[in-house]
Amino acid sequence: MTAFAVRRGSSRQLAGTSTLLRFALRRDRLLIPVWIAVNALMVLSMPNTLEGLYGTPAERAGLVRQMESNSSLRAMVGPVFGDSLGALTAWRVGIYAGSLAAVMSLLVVVRHTRDEEESGRQELVASGTVGRRASLTAALLAAAVANTVLALLVAAGLTGRGTAGALALGLGIAGVGMVFATAAAIVAQLTESARLARGLTAAVLGAAFVLRAAGDSATADGSSVLTWLSPLGWLEHLRPYASERWWVLALFAGAVALQGAVAYALAGRRDLGMSFLPTRPGPASGRLGTAGALAWRLQRGGVLGWSIGFFLAGVVYGGMTEGAADLVGDNADARRIIERMGGQSGLTDAFLASMIGMLGLVAALWIVASVLRLHGEETSGRAEPVLANAVGRLRWAAGHLVIAFGGAALIMLLAGLGFAVGYGRQTGPLLAACLVQLPAVWVIGGVAVLLHGVLPRAAVAAWGVAGAVLLIGWVGPALDVPRAVLDVSPFGHLPKLPGGSMEWGPVSVLTGVAVVLVAGGLAGLRRRDMTT
Repeated sequence: MTAFAVRRGSSRQLAGTSTLLRFALRRDRLLIPVWIAVNALMVLSMPNTLEGLYGTPAERAGLVRQMESNSSLRAMVGPVFGDSLGALTAWRVGIYAGSLAAVMSLLVVVRHTRDEEESGRQELVASGTVGRRASLTAALLAAAVANTVLALLVAAGLTGRGTAGALALGLGIAGVGMVFATAAAIVAQLTESARLARGLTAAVLGAAFVLRAAGDSATADGSSVLTWLSPLGWLEHLRPYASERWWVLALFAGAVALQGAVAYALAGRRDLGMSFLPTRPGPASGRLGTAGALAWRLQRGGVLGWSIGFFLAGVVYGGMTEGAADLVGDNADARRIIERMGGQSGLTDAFLASMIGMLGLVAALWIVASVLRLHGEETSGRAEPVLANAVGRLRWAAGHLVIAFGGAALIMLLAGLGFAVGYGRQTGPLLAACLVQLPAVWVIGGVAVLLHGVLPRAAVAAWGVAGAVLLIGWVGPALDVPRAVLDVSPFGHLPKLPGGSMEWGPVSVLTGVAVVLVAGGLAGLRRRDMTT
């Protein structure tokens, strides 16, 4: 009788899970496919690229020997455990594919747990026949579906290089994604803010990357304790295409099970909408007399985190510039790809330009997230009390947009300073190269403003635009896609600095396009009804 009661109670706790799962997948019908496509194409395009760069066993063996003595590049991409094309693919993109899967997973879980509670929608859902843990289960299952599809695509696409290695790499990437999905589930129980939940989980991912980088830099075979402390390090130690260590999958399974159990326990011990780390009540310190001051208070944590991250990334990439030039050496194909990403100039300048361009692409994610904070404030109902006072819509929006567009300038400026510190020279050219990325970043931000102002229900599509730009910028040069495809991205029209010549025409046009998009979005916001 007791066992029956327990089973019955458990089923009640999960009532409505299947319905919520279908709803979550429907809501993410754009977000999840874009993330999966970007990640899968990045992985599946790499074998052919590497085959063109290192076509003979001797060239691949030489690459392995060079990596063993290049600690800065090991910190960036990890150690290499074999000289087959499959092993080199796992080495080159494994860490980044796992990181992208982690970001996708944490966004999905937080969106369907803490975001729903913060907006008040979960309270309406909970008034029906929905179990206490149904929303958490549906969110984790949605993340599991996304990671499973990603794993299947990677495994199927790389089977020709070896079935065992392809399966190991696919499962490893999905394993990293699920580790951070369950980590996000825990953080979502601890905080009252979805923004803080995303930020804290992203910080955990950043710490995992730093631990892995420090461990890989210290040892050539990844045997450092620091590497073993990171889920990204577990992906390395799975060793796809290099005598796979299948037992490492138990680490992923154990972490997912343990973190999932903790998340479920926490979910059962708190009231809906509450958290174990509640937001400190007022009165707030400092002045919040303007809409701009309120926007700064809401977004200052994000600005600080992204600023620190971009500065450190600049230091790291700047410090490894000489090592990258040594690694490429006389490989004409590798030189051609780097120069295609960074411009027709010296190899060092081309490498710097390509790394700065990658940070520019990442900055597009910042500006989309910052602009869509307007959407979150509006749909959660928090904008209404502000607009009920003597604050117009344009003034309210301007506070957030100044931070979004100005914050993009700040993080790129700090990235330039980081490059100058790491590389130790060319401070002026490096700052100019970082700042010239801004018009393209602002165009992506302008798209987000336009969608929010004119089609608020489709505002999340701005993430799809940013994802498509990332895909073109990261994968396009390696695949040698036509110039017309590269030009779809606003980043394809920027001058390639340092090393290239400054071209004011494209910069001016892109800036004008950004202004027009923002103006159109604000005009739409001023005329439409506010959404809830």
